[in-house]
Amino acid sequence: MKCTRTLILLLILFIAKPMSADRLASLRSARQIVTVESVSAPYYTIQVVALKEPSGNAAFFAKLSEVFEYDCSDGFVRYTVGRYQRFSDAINDLNALKADGFTDAFILNTRKITLNGSSSEAPVVDKTANPIAGVRYTVQIAALRYPVYVSEFEHFDSVQEYYMRDKIYRYCVGDVDGSEAKAELARVKSLGYPNAFLVPMEKYAPFRIE
Repeated sequence: MKCTRTLILLLILFIAKPMSADRLASLRSARQIVTVESVSAPYYTIQVVALKEPSGNAAFFAKLSEVFEYDCSDGFVRYTVGRYQRFSDAINDLNALKADGFTDAFILNTRKITLNGSSSEAPVVDKTANPIAGVRYTVQIAALRYPVYVSEFEHFDSVQEYYMRDKIYRYCVGDVDGSEAKAELARVKSLGYPNAFLVPMEKYAPFRIE
């Protein structure tokens, strides 16, 4: 009888562990909706839809690969795919999207839009500031509308996840001293994250998802 109770207890623990391991499991998606925090080159992209509110479901974009989200000052949240140096570079992809059912898609010059200042709802980070020795830093690699599986960031063994008041999920790697921060940033960028930047750990610490 004692052996049976022990076996049942072990089974309960085994089943319960994955359920509690990830509180966001039911929300997670392999679909990356990248929230654009500032307009920068390349400026051309293909708009597929504009909504009054951010889409509440990543499955809305099931037919698309990486999607960019622009929260604009005119009251619309624009969703786009692709980034192109020239207008002409986007034409073939635009035609393919129209053929796939996105009949209202068009090429957008992002220099003509203004983003809402959502940074007031999240910690302000000076991306150009030089790191300070004695201060701990992490490297932000992504800011996304929906939570994703951290395994999507396959280059890293440990990825920290933060959820800010602006309702954006931010993903960071590393915990290094300021004296080593520039080298760590360069390493992360070399792995395919050119827009990565340094963040003082204390800025994001209160928003970490455990």
